[in-house]
Amino acid sequence: MRRLMIDDGDGERGAVAVLIALLLVVLLGFAALAVDAGLLYSERAQVQNGSDAAALAVAQTCAANTSDPNCSATSQIAADMANKNANNGLGNIKSVNLDLSNRKVTVTAGAQQAGGAPNAVSLFFARVLGFSTGNVVTSSSVQWGSAVAGRTAFPLAYSICQVQGYIGGALQLLEEHGSGANPSCNYGPSGAAVPGGFGWLVQDAGLCGSTINLATSEAGSASGNSSPANCPATLQKWGDTITAGGNITVLLPVFDVATGSGAGAVYHLVSFAAFKVTGWKFSGGNNTLPESFHNSSPYVSSSLSCTGGCRGIIGSFVKYVSLADGYSLGSVDAFGATIVRLTN
Repeated sequence: MRRLMIDDGDGERGAVAVLIALLLVVLLGFAALAVDAGLLYSERAQVQNGSDAAALAVAQTCAANTSDPNCSATSQIAADMANKNANNGLGNIKSVNLDLSNRKVTVTAGAQQAGGAPNAVSLFFARVLGFSTGNVVTSSSVQWGSAVAGRTAFPLAYSICQVQGYIGGALQLLEEHGSGANPSCNYGPSGAAVPGGFGWLVQDAGLCGSTINLATSEAGSASGNSSPANCPATLQKWGDTITAGGNITVLLPVFDVATGSGAGAVYHLVSFAAFKVTGWKFSGGNNTLPESFHNSSPYVSSSLSCTGGCRGIIGSFVKYVSLADGYSLGSVDAFGATIVRLTN
């Protein structure tokens, strides 16, 4: 009996040891899921940020100039963006694929650890399950092009003759009754776009701006020379930004033909142009900024001052690459305003 009791005790201890060993494997498996999976998640987030930033940077470069060395499969700016978005400062750009005809770039990136293989992330607990590393690879696609549809930030359209030849040029005063830098750019009486119409567009309900689709090509006119009732807050925000030393650049539609008069006028829209705003002066109680903002330095030079009965906007047409949301994109046109957008 005594021998039997001793044998039974040894058997129980052996069974417990086996059970503990099995439980340790299970516990280490859970640790692998918690720790190593978290590590892989963090690495993937960094690599994804890097591939997104790299694709956006290459697309912005291509949108501005397809001949730029950074608009290429060996773009250095892509590697820089991948490195800057990695906590350890090491990125791994696997490929930069450019499709210039469709205005698209796809960047594939992977994790990189010092002394490690490309794409591989060293694991700790998962080694007991036979996994010493995990691969982390992401891909990001960005498209660029000129805007063909979307909502303007301000319900104002320009004549094509006010834009062509002036992109990247000097500041100009575009008066509502006047042609700005181009004296031959007259449509209606006294330089107005149409009789009783000054380039104002019909706004979206309750908003400062108008939804435009160049495929439709036509937009209705809002009459009068006062700035629209929905826009004082927008103008105040612009003014606060400019007086604080910032810049305001907006995409505004361009028309090549205007017909009719007043509220019945129609503008035939052909493109969007980027306008860098420096100052303005409108009727309708929307000039909440100091008088110096409208007619003197440092914001507006004396040669461009809008005083007395002057009503208009001051600034310059610029080449501009924007990250603006809400626009449909088409092929790049000659007006110098392009948008880049993540598509994947």
